[in-house]
Amino acid sequence: MAHSAKTTNVASRSVIRPGEVRPRPKPKHSQAHSGVSPLHPVSHRNVSYQPLPRPLGLPPYHYDLSESFPDIAAAIAQDKKMVFHVVGDTGGVQDGEFQSNVAEQMISHLSDARGAKPRFCYHVGDVVYFTGMKDDYYAQFYEPYSHYDVPIFSIPGNHDGEVDDPAQQTSLDGWVQYFMQEHPDVDPISKDAPRVQLNLPNVYWTLVTPYATIVGLYTNVPEGGSIDSVQQQWVTNEFATAPTDRALIFALHHPIYSFDVYHSGSSKMADVLENAIRDTGRVPNLALSGHVHNYQRIEQTIAPGGPTPFIVSGNGGYHNLHAVHSAPGDAAQDSGAVLKYVAAQSWGFMTLTIDHDTISGATIEVDRAGHVKAGDTFSYPAAPIMLKAPKSVPTL
Repeated sequence: MAHSAKTTNVASRSVIRPGEVRPRPKPKHSQAHSGVSPLHPVSHRNVSYQPLPRPLGLPPYHYDLSESFPDIAAAIAQDKKMVFHVVGDTGGVQDGEFQSNVAEQMISHLSDARGAKPRFCYHVGDVVYFTGMKDDYYAQFYEPYSHYDVPIFSIPGNHDGEVDDPAQQTSLDGWVQYFMQEHPDVDPISKDAPRVQLNLPNVYWTLVTPYATIVGLYTNVPEGGSIDSVQQQWVTNEFATAPTDRALIFALHHPIYSFDVYHSGSSKMADVLENAIRDTGRVPNLALSGHVHNYQRIEQTIAPGGPTPFIVSGNGGYHNLHAVHSAPGDAAQDSGAVLKYVAAQSWGFMTLTIDHDTISGATIEVDRAGHVKAGDTFSYPAAPIMLKAPKSVPTL
């Protein structure tokens, strides 16, 4: 779909001239990136679209929580709600202190949480920096979460799929080695922090739970994200066939909206969601993403019943945080999306609680000195959202 007013990409030139750096995203804009990654001679990184690994099974790539973890499903049924953590961009490649601080708070929250215990973690990508190599998984994944005793599910991020030397690795081989094993076992690379592997069906997959359907899309390596027509058809199918007795959550690594000064949001990823909504009439109750190294809660009006929350949860531990150019309450001049809350100077994670009526959330923030405080809180309806006239959805 055309985004003529929004695709004036600040990084649209294919060549950066001598002495230049890439332009800064514009203030009060939420989609500075069109989703097309520029190629230029000064780049040393391989940020091209990468082929996907072979899936473990056949479409539609569903992973049923009740079948794979019946004890967790039973606990959720007893609690009459589902509680889980959300985190992204965790890899502590240069300074593991910030990742460790967040991980310690997540571990503490498993036992100190008031009410129901978080039953799993949903990771929105960039588990390991910089190029997702297998040898980096001990320091950046196994060891930091060695005492985090609930499952960690994930969609890959761009750094998980990036390839530095094709002779040494293929795209996503490190991620696949943990998250997508047909016969889960303990990988020797985990050393003294063993964690049993998972058998997720694909790099893009749907988590089926008693209270929400979580459609997780892998948006590949290029800046702004990139998917093919097969993945677009898959997203549309998942929206069309998602159960109508529970919430729908859409998760992807590259954000649709972001008010940061480094990456910004992607109009191409907005097209992905817009196409799925227009073709099915189903609107997600919540959209989750990472990639930008901060926390943002953004609202966009799609359905008449109230705004749809778009949450960036990319402050899980990577050392370099991203500032923002706007303040809470500001509306984007390009998309109309409204920034409601931001944490751009602290690391942290989010806890989501979902029952039949509401999706509520709360964040924990950890500053550079290790001080901990409560952050954002919110609540939105969990009832499925269906549009009577989906073709009239405004451009996202």
